[in-house]
Amino acid sequence: MTATPATTAADNEPSPGPRAPRSGAEKSTDPRRPQPAGRPRRPGRLRSAGLPYLLLLPALLLELLIHLVPIAVGVMMSFKELTQFYIRDWGQAPWSGLDNYRVSVDLDAPVGEALLHSFLVTCAFSVLTVGLCWLLGTAGAVFMQENFRGRGLLRAVFLTPYALPVYAAVITWAFMFQRDNGLVNHVLHDQLGLTGERTFWLLGDNSFTALVVVAVWKTWPFAFLIVMAALQNIPRELYEAAAIDGAGILQQIRRITLPSLRPVNQVLVLVLFLWTFNDFNTPYLLFGKSAPEPADLVSIHIYQSSFVTWNFGTGSAMSVLLVLFLLVVTAGYLLATSRGRKHADG
Repeated sequence: MTATPATTAADNEPSPGPRAPRSGAEKSTDPRRPQPAGRPRRPGRLRSAGLPYLLLLPALLLELLIHLVPIAVGVMMSFKELTQFYIRDWGQAPWSGLDNYRVSVDLDAPVGEALLHSFLVTCAFSVLTVGLCWLLGTAGAVFMQENFRGRGLLRAVFLTPYALPVYAAVITWAFMFQRDNGLVNHVLHDQLGLTGERTFWLLGDNSFTALVVVAVWKTWPFAFLIVMAALQNIPRELYEAAAIDGAGILQQIRRITLPSLRPVNQVLVLVLFLWTFNDFNTPYLLFGKSAPEPADLVSIHIYQSSFVTWNFGTGSAMSVLLVLFLLVVTAGYLLATSRGRKHADG
């Protein structure tokens, strides 16, 4: 006889059929599961969606108080005849309409002629400073790509002008440019004998040279830092393949480095131009409230028109004109670079 296997109580129980749907209280509350259409969103989701805007609120308020409100007040002041007679209660100053703008752009009048001179000086200063900063920054970054002993220390030395406080650095340069006891004249005249007599660096035509030297010295490490970071993204295999094909260093820089840096250079040049064109600290710390005529930048000229001659209406109009000029230049530059990029990609 064959033995039959023993049956258990579980084997005798009927198999469960299809389970009935759970009630609303028993349904899954997994937030990852898509909810039926028409169901209102949960308060937790609303709070999570509004959290980014809540975190941005302090920055937006500070931007409003520090930048947007003063800009609006400055634009309103440019339409007022705001002089020293109304400085106590500037809201009572009479409206002048576009008179301040007419005076600022009237090239036959002394005010407009002086503003045009400052504008041309600022353009020359910006072109020289931006060009030298980019050239020195690119050359230093390319040189630092090679491994050699002391490279880290030399990088730190190159970045020192950018790390120093602007006021301390420029005031130090002002002492160095002194005629009688300055370091520059001591080296050039006393030690090297390159000049026939001690030079007035902060007066006359030499003031423009001193201004460009200080601006380049404190700004070029920024270009060096940006270009050095961009060079890390260029594959070394490109240089190795070019070297195998017989390309020299200059050909590698022309054919590989500069084309690869084009997107970074486009942004870098724009940022340097905006910083340089608006530079106020450098001329103010070097020359004080009244800069020499060859170094009379627009920023210091507007300051003189507002806080020296107490004509705040005209100074505000000049400031608005400066902002409009920079907006037009920025928009045109971005449009030209975007078209150039599309043409190169196409």
